[in-house]
Amino acid sequence: MQIIAMLTMLIDHIGYIFFPGEMGWRIVGRIAFPIYCYMLVQGHIHTSSRPRYLRRLLWIALLTQIPYNLALDPGGWNVVFTLLLSALVLFVLDKLPNPWYGIPVVIFAFVLMDRLPLDYNAYGLLLVLIFRYVRSYWMILAHFLLNSIYLFYYGWTVQMLSILPTLLIAGAPGFWRLLEQKRLPRWIWWSFYPLHLAALALVKILFFREWVTIDWRSLFTI
Repeated sequence: MQIIAMLTMLIDHIGYIFFPGEMGWRIVGRIAFPIYCYMLVQGHIHTSSRPRYLRRLLWIALLTQIPYNLALDPGGWNVVFTLLLSALVLFVLDKLPNPWYGIPVVIFAFVLMDRLPLDYNAYGLLLVLIFRYVRSYWMILAHFLLNSIYLFYYGWTVQMLSILPTLLIAGAPGFWRLLEQKRLPRWIWWSFYPLHLAALALVKILFFREWVTIDWRSLFTI
């Protein structure tokens, strides 16, 4: 499962950087993000220390930021920040004495994440919440409705294909559990995102002479 997530993400980013007109790369890449969201939820549930888990996400996000700006988006925050904020929401929701208190928390986080220049914006938060709180085939329906809303409002046509991992998670749990049993060393899983972006940024700069100026003003504008 981790290998699938990393390979499909790599394919997506190669296509985005070097073959922007060929949608096949991006279609394959839609598999990656739901798996990362699902793994975030599993990490939140099973970690022995949630504060340490959040700190680890923060370090990865910080280490990834400049490679992300140089490789993919000079004026945005990388997707680990999206996952970090989503994990913070889960952390807060678990601390609340009444589930109804979580509604303003989610609304505030949604508005904030939709205004910040985050990769996937509030879509990432909503998908994480689906994997955390929705069960069985309702998970597929919830993910489909989420994608449909973003298709209608933002024209995210290719994002509809991101439901494929959810179909396996909810529709074939035995097969998915079999995939989950095969684990990579933790350092590979945590380091792949910043390292592959750094490598792609170097290829982009050294071989294609495409130097990018980071838009710092955009990063800190809401």
